[in-house]
Amino acid sequence: MNGRLSSYRRIVVKIGSALLVDRKRGLKQDWLKSLARDIAELRHEGHEVLVVSSGAIAMGRTVLDMRSGSLKLEESQAAAAVGQIALARAWAEALDAEGITTGQVLVTIDDTEARRRYLNARATIGALLRMGAVPVINENDTVATSEIRYGDNDRLAARVATMMNADLLIILSDVDGLYTASPAIDPDAKHLAEVAAITPEIEAMAGGAASELSRGGMRTKIEAGKIATHAGTAMIITLGGVDHPLKALDSGDRCTLFQPQSAPVSAWKSWIAGQLEPQGRVVVDEGAARALRSGKSLLAAGVRTVQGTFQRGDTLAIVMEGTGAEIGRGLAGYDSGEAIRIAGRKTSEIEAILGYAPRAAMIHRDDMVVKP
Repeated sequence: MNGRLSSYRRIVVKIGSALLVDRKRGLKQDWLKSLARDIAELRHEGHEVLVVSSGAIAMGRTVLDMRSGSLKLEESQAAAAVGQIALARAWAEALDAEGITTGQVLVTIDDTEARRRYLNARATIGALLRMGAVPVINENDTVATSEIRYGDNDRLAARVATMMNADLLIILSDVDGLYTASPAIDPDAKHLAEVAAITPEIEAMAGGAASELSRGGMRTKIEAGKIATHAGTAMIITLGGVDHPLKALDSGDRCTLFQPQSAPVSAWKSWIAGQLEPQGRVVVDEGAARALRSGKSLLAAGVRTVQGTFQRGDTLAIVMEGTGAEIGRGLAGYDSGEAIRIAGRKTSEIEAILGYAPRAAMIHRDDMVVKP
């Protein structure tokens, strides 16, 4: 693939239930194999790929022979408990055939909003990518409630994309993009190839849920687009039901591209810099300041003192020893009590002090903004 997708380094692909699971026959194995081949080709060309997959409840219904009718909440959660195992196995087998290791990550939308859990999920998914695995991220429908009733898989995918600073979110759907009106109702509806910004007029074009198995619809896709594009991630909606859907998209199949409002990393760092009141301060010397300005993470050894009471994930001001001048801001890698204990210590000493293997940094460079 060297076409439409060539410029995007990190890509999140969201798959809806109706694409993956047939209500009567279960898993669409041939389609999944073709998608796995597309993912393998993208990786071979240097792209990082993450998958956000629906389908746990739909697969569980098939396994449990609950193929028709609406389900009570506890029945949906039971179906998800069975379906998550089947879904993980399906992805593992399809990607293993392409020589790719799969890692399953179960999250809810709360996991992408609560700061501590957000950082934990981000670190786990980042580690999987560094190890060469493809993270397959699913909603944890066995414990989620509002997600099951209202359907937030599209928005969950957008939150995952922004959390991981992805360049592109691809939503594989049963429609080939956004139209000015529903083409099923209005024969004069026009397809939009590109959306520069999501305005109220664009939002008004969205419709309702599309199918029995799908819990989303164009409305939630537009909401996903707002989340993604405002954080610097481009989004594409395209038809996913064809074999090799990513290859078809790369080759020019019709879609709607929602343009990002900024670059992903700069949007994330702008958010960090814009926090009004840091919850604490770390004091560094000139040597540490030089390292930070050269793009390094802040290690415990570079910290002279820690001030304030804060939790992991809170915003910290980075200030110079002596002058107190603020040179940057970042997200805390440790709670304040831990940070105080390890300040000034070498990484090799931290495990003995805290009783567990240390995290990478006091403040990781990806979670830091340093003034020039």
